[in-house]
Amino acid sequence: MTGNHPRPPQPPNRPSSGLPSDESIPKPYAFVSFPAERPVLQPPAGHDKYKSDRIHGTLFLTLKVQTSLHVSTGVVVMGSDIGSRLPLIKTMVQATDQKLSIQGSSLKGCIRSVYEAITNSTLAVVTSKYRDKIPPERLPCKKKDELCPASQVFGALDWQGLIEFSDAKCEKTGFATGFMPSLYRPRPDPSSAYFDRRGKVAGRKFYYHAIRAIDKGQDRGITVQQAAKEYTFKTQIQFKNLTAAELGTLLIVLGQDPKYPIALKVGGGKPIGMGTMTVEVTAAKVLQNKGDLRDRYSSYNPPESDSMTGTKLQQFMQKNIQAAHSSLVQATQLQQLAEVLKYPTDREPPTGMY
Repeated sequence: MTGNHPRPPQPPNRPSSGLPSDESIPKPYAFVSFPAERPVLQPPAGHDKYKSDRIHGTLFLTLKVQTSLHVSTGVVVMGSDIGSRLPLIKTMVQATDQKLSIQGSSLKGCIRSVYEAITNSTLAVVTSKYRDKIPPERLPCKKKDELCPASQVFGALDWQGLIEFSDAKCEKTGFATGFMPSLYRPRPDPSSAYFDRRGKVAGRKFYYHAIRAIDKGQDRGITVQQAAKEYTFKTQIQFKNLTAAELGTLLIVLGQDPKYPIALKVGGGKPIGMGTMTVEVTAAKVLQNKGDLRDRYSSYNPPESDSMTGTKLQQFMQKNIQAAHSSLVQATQLQQLAEVLKYPTDREPPTGMY
């Protein structure tokens, strides 16, 4: 406008995170590009038998909360119903022993998204609104005998997958209370970083970790039941018929490669720094050959030799991680993702999001 008339307020141009349009404010997310080559689609290993040239077993995990964590049930209850003094609260899953739980499906989703990003895989899910913006070779697998690397391991249409995730249970009783700011839904537009020059999506979106999560306080935030920093959860992942490279890639995703110390982003509030969890693999029970399988199922007292901890476990994990780097992991995409999910971090949570 001209003259001395005041300029009318302009509506903010908020991308996914709800950030203002000021380009000087760092975005809380980045994109991991798709590999240049088309994914190779192959039939999965199958569930009909344990294959002697593949690896089967269980990983035992300890998950440590680094920034406040909330995995919503979608239910709001009276605070008095769960032992809170606040009138209303958004809940997490809480068992009868009053210990918080993280659903196995939530863990599977966040782990799969990273596995997809660092292998030459398709997307698992695409919303109909943006389907025409997805490169055709990245659309979800449709045939159970033509699967990308991630779908072979985690599952696809008519295919159950080779990994089973158990719910993660908190080691302590009770919960913390947090106050999340309201977050805006994604609003990608054709000129934003979401799309490349062809008008196709730029890649897979991941949120950075931060040193802390934003909490707006009771007067301005949404009351949520949460796990606070330093809470620990125990869980396990069962797997069968994995190649060394597939198992090694899973271990990289879990942050077990010393060259790429990454952490998981779990639950809600990712743009404001919530949901950072580090993973420790405390033990593994592994069956690798016909002898292991025979001994395991031909005796009432299975041998303990298939359980690994300490140095033996570390050597086993690094051997499989090396196999992953040699034949399955995409180096460029891993490097991009590691820049986003590296932990520890000195990154502050974003401002101006609410």
